[in-house]
Amino acid sequence: MGDDPFGLFANWLAEAEASEPNDPNALALATVDETGLPDVRMVLLKDFDAAGFVFYTNFESSKGRQLLASRKAAMCFHWKSLRRQVRVRGPVEVVSEAEADAYFTSRPLGSRIGAWASAQSRPLESRAVLEARVAELGDQYGDSAVPRPPHWSGFRLVPQQIEFWHDGAFRLHDRALFSRDGDAGAWRIERLYP
Repeated sequence: MGDDPFGLFANWLAEAEASEPNDPNALALATVDETGLPDVRMVLLKDFDAAGFVFYTNFESSKGRQLLASRKAAMCFHWKSLRRQVRVRGPVEVVSEAEADAYFTSRPLGSRIGAWASAQSRPLESRAVLEARVAELGDQYGDSAVPRPPHWSGFRLVPQQIEFWHDGAFRLHDRALFSRDGDAGAWRIERLYP
């Protein structure tokens, strides 16, 4: 297994990319609201390295507001075809402006316009209102560069724990927990009972 959880994650993600029919980079992201009530939704992992796991969102959405308030999150990847999951917990930080700009520019034009058009997580009068806003912004920008909205950026979950789970016969699953103190400490590895 080794002592590098990011290397192991890279291997598992590569295997998932070869076996999962849709979105092998999908993960369940858990946050808490101002009352401490948990909230979870699916998002897409857009980058990862030894610094952490990166995803993007509207800061004015429910998840954006919750992340900015608590600065903590958990995520779970589940690859059904491989019968594996990876759980990650830790603090979150906002990615740099340069990272956010580079990723935003790489998105399809429709997705860039959608980031401006959607008041994410807030009530929508009708689908027609959203479609009209998308058309209006499409006319405004045409094929020109669409700037990144100031309320749209990314978060990096800086893991303090990464658990690898692999299905085992008779529910005797294989679990390995990597833990560290802070974001630069050495990783400790322990096996967990299923």
